[in-house]
Amino acid sequence: MKAESKVAAKPNPPMKNNNDSFFVEALDSRQEARALTLEAICRLLIWMADEPCIEDRGLRTSVALYCIRPDLIDGETLARIGDGSGRTRQHIHKLAVSFRHTTGLKS
Repeated sequence: MKAESKVAAKPNPPMKNNNDSFFVEALDSRQEARALTLEAICRLLIWMADEPCIEDRGLRTSVALYCIRPDLIDGETLARIGDGSGRTRQHIHKLAVSFRHTTGLKS
């Protein structure tokens, strides 16, 4: 004879009731937009200030303006920014790449 064992089926546990505020609180789109804007501005300022001397911070600011709003620096090119600062084109180009990487901007 074949011995059959009866195993009691375990009942499924009830679904977890989530008390996480993510599911409870309504989103305020203005507050969320402000938080995202603040995050972007902070990234920008931190990147621009990430140099020990004021001249290098100014150079980073010029590169950031070139990447975001070149019209605000009279359409200066990276080459002219480099020439004016006494830096090589490669150095200025690396700064632009770093800025785009940090902020997620495309070339």
